[in-house]
Amino acid sequence: MIQKFIELGEGYADIYELIEIGSRMPERIEHAVAFYCEKNGEPQASLALIMKPTANQKFQPIYICREGIPNPHEKSNQRFDLFQEMTHKAGKEVAEFTIKPSNVFPETELFYQHLIGILRMNKFLPPLS
Repeated sequence: MIQKFIELGEGYADIYELIEIGSRMPERIEHAVAFYCEKNGEPQASLALIMKPTANQKFQPIYICREGIPNPHEKSNQRFDLFQEMTHKAGKEVAEFTIKPSNVFPETELFYQHLIGILRMNKFLPPLS
C-alpha cells in the first residue's frame, strides 16, 4: 500500500481546508497527529490527518499543513483549537510527536519519508506490504 503525504500548505489559511476535510469525512479519519519542532528559532507545529486506506487498500493519504502553526504548548492559538475541536467531534485524539524541522532535510520528500518511518514505528501506519 502506498502511503503519501498530501501537503495543503504551511498552516496559515490552508488549515481551514484540513479542518473541512476532517469535518466532511470524519468516518475516514484513522488518526490525527501534531508534529512539533523548532524551526528558525520558533516553536512550530505541523498538523496532519491520517485517513483510512482506500477501498482497494492500495493508497492511504496523509493530509498535512507543514510548520506554519505555533506550537500550542508554547503559544495557544485558534487554528490548533479548531483542529482539536474537529478531531474530538470525529471521536479522535490528537497524537503528538516532537520531530526535526523540515529544513534540516535536503528535500521535503525526505522529510516526509522520515515522518512515515516515525508513524510506522509507532504503529500509526501499517508496515510495508
